[in-house]
Amino acid sequence: MNAPSALASAYIAFRDDLIDDGLLVPMGSDGLFGRGAVFESIVTALDTAIMTLGADNNPTILRFPPVISRSLIERTDYLKSFPDLLGSVHSFSGSDRDHLALIATAESGGDWAQAFTSTDVVLCPAACYPLYPMSSGQTVPDSGRIYDVVGTCFRREPSIDPARMQSFRQHEQVFIGGESEAMAFRNRWLERGSGLLRQLGLPVEAVIANDPFFGRVGKMLASSQRDQALKWEMVVPICSEEWPTAIASTNAHQDHFGAPFDIRRPNGSAAHSACIGFGLERCTLALLRHHGLDPHLWPSEVRAILWS
Repeated sequence: MNAPSALASAYIAFRDDLIDDGLLVPMGSDGLFGRGAVFESIVTALDTAIMTLGADNNPTILRFPPVISRSLIERTDYLKSFPDLLGSVHSFSGSDRDHLALIATAESGGDWAQAFTSTDVVLCPAACYPLYPMSSGQTVPDSGRIYDVVGTCFRREPSIDPARMQSFRQHEQVFIGGESEAMAFRNRWLERGSGLLRQLGLPVEAVIANDPFFGRVGKMLASSQRDQALKWEMVVPICSEEWPTAIASTNAHQDHFGAPFDIRRPNGSAAHSACIGFGLERCTLALLRHHGLDPHLWPSEVRAILWS
């Protein structure tokens, strides 16, 4: 959906302020940015605060690269649900003659990408995705396994909104185990996550939401997700009070991953999973919008949480 003109102007103004202060560096495509030292210092502090908040769960800590195997995506319904967001990695594997043709095409202004073919990897759309093949074929206790995960994610949705980046980082806490336990984990982290963001001085509101499922079937999936209140977003006004931005979300996956990856509970049924994901760039942008572009001038209580 196209943003109203007033909102588009607000996006552009905020983006330009961030660029002028060296917080973001434009990279030639909407929603693609380098990050300056000050921006990264905030991301690092947030990352540490989130890890500290979840340390009492004694999670397994994992950090993943920005690509995953194509076979992982094929074992989920991501292609059915979000084909418009997925990024596939392509590479050149031709001969010397093919290479010469490639260069000639590029020099003539043609579409040189036609010479590239898909590889066995795709860009990771969510930080938790690599977890499920790790547990494939295993039985997990109903009390669950808990993971602290950070990954670089990609979703192909270029935008002038600086908070809607194509490449971004998620910090997640993920539970895999029993059904009621997964829902309790989701509910507990909805409260804890919202609490952390409020302590950071952000006017956060938790709202029922849905994922951006694609196509006609996607509308039914989105409606079902909302009716069951499986997904909640923590939204904060960044460029608009009327159109607040989701900076974190909690999701109850049910057996959406347990079934296709054959992760079992002790009773033999498919394991359930749940997660909370903090968008590190979005949380940072919310802090910059509400407290100013110079973190040294932020409220002392916010600085104490992030840099104590």
